Amino acid sequence: MGTRPQHSPPYRRLCKVLFQLREEAGLTIRALAARLEKPYSFVYKVEHGERRIDPIEFIAWCRACGSDPADTLRTVERAR
Repeated sequence: MGTRPQHSPPYRRLCKVLFQLREEAGLTIRALAARLEKPYSFVYKVEHGERRIDPIEFIAWCRACGSDPADTLRTVERAR
């Protein structure tokens, strides 16, 4: 059995960027969860790679942190 997709290096980079985005926005896990109307465990699990994030959730996360989703994707790509 191979590495699960959410544990691949590119996905770990995404999780790290999402964590940094939240931190730079000055948001706690609970504050971001409230903006997303999700339980705080959603934010925690996404940031730690325990739960995958879909494209719509990704866009909402970026916007809740005051970031442009396209710019955030470019950041993930450059983080190689």
